[in-house]
Amino acid sequence: MNEFVNMFAGSDPSSVATSVKLLLLLTVLSLAPAILILMTSFTRIIIVLSFVRTSLATQQMPPNQVLVGLALFLTFFIMGPVFSEVYDDSLQPLFAEEITLDEAYDRASEPMKEFMAKHTRQKDLALFMNYTQMEKPETIQDIPLTTMVPAFAISELKTAFQMGFLIFIPFLVIDMAVASVLMSMGMMMLPPVMISLPFKILLFVLVDGWYLITHSLLDSF
Repeated sequence: MNEFVNMFAGSDPSSVATSVKLLLLLTVLSLAPAILILMTSFTRIIIVLSFVRTSLATQQMPPNQVLVGLALFLTFFIMGPVFSEVYDDSLQPLFAEEITLDEAYDRASEPMKEFMAKHTRQKDLALFMNYTQMEKPETIQDIPLTTMVPAFAISELKTAFQMGFLIFIPFLVIDMAVASVLMSMGMMMLPPVMISLPFKILLFVLVDGWYLITHSLLDSF
């Protein structure tokens, strides 16, 4: 602990600047999972991909690792321009000691707020603003992250569930058709899911389902 405190006790400004950078890096890394999940497109993507697997009733196929990996790379692809803007306008000047930590935080939050504001419903944002009795902001940048992030999160959840509902419909029709045929044949002891699974996989492959799902996710942003 004393060594940690002594890290800032030196009179050398360069040593203090290095220590601040290290603390900043550790702070960002500790908050990285929360930032990735709640402030990017990751939430919508992983929920929609999970709905696809559930609607197909393929249990653990694709595995969780594959879905999470695909969601991560799609998130990096979608958020690429935003991350580049954050790095160019905030992190790079900070590391060059051209701006302070407060200025870097403000610059980094601007592109993130703009992205989240585009995909946040006014009703969801008003919910948190009214709860805190916050005055109507003049610009997006006047909205604090503590208000923007939860509003963006519940908006993304609603959008993801809407897309998941549309994904379920064609597979539900197949399940109903197979169940009706089995009942008409008197084969009530045979699980309809076992029979409908190959047909659902065949339909998904014929329509190039992964391409359509990915295309829809990219278009939604």
